[in-house]
Amino acid sequence: MKFQLDQPQGGNNISKHDLRHVWVNGVEHAHSVLVPWQGRPEPWRVEHFDDLTEAHFERILQLAPELVIFGSGSRIRFARPALYRALIQARIGIETMDIGAACRTYNVLASEGRAVLAALLIEP
Repeated sequence: MKFQLDQPQGGNNISKHDLRHVWVNGVEHAHSVLVPWQGRPEPWRVEHFDDLTEAHFERILQLAPELVIFGSGSRIRFARPALYRALIQARIGIETMDIGAACRTYNVLASEGRAVLAALLIEP
């Protein structure tokens, strides 16, 4: 017997993923995407890991999460801390994972009502 909702009420849920797509609330995204705990997912305008800049992480800061799960693609790749310095200064945690682990972790934290944001890098 299942005792939890498939989708948290009022929040976002990553229902499926592969290396080139992520489905949030049943809607397919074939590009990098920011998935906040509540509100609309939005395109994250980055195509390749090496293209990441401070501006990409500053957009995350504007959404005011308490924790960011950075899905760095098919494998774990750590961005230079200088890129997300603004998050650190605002005392926003950031964890880096491959995209599969990031999606699973995001869903657990969002279902607990945490103010979490998934920043998912989907490379063409």
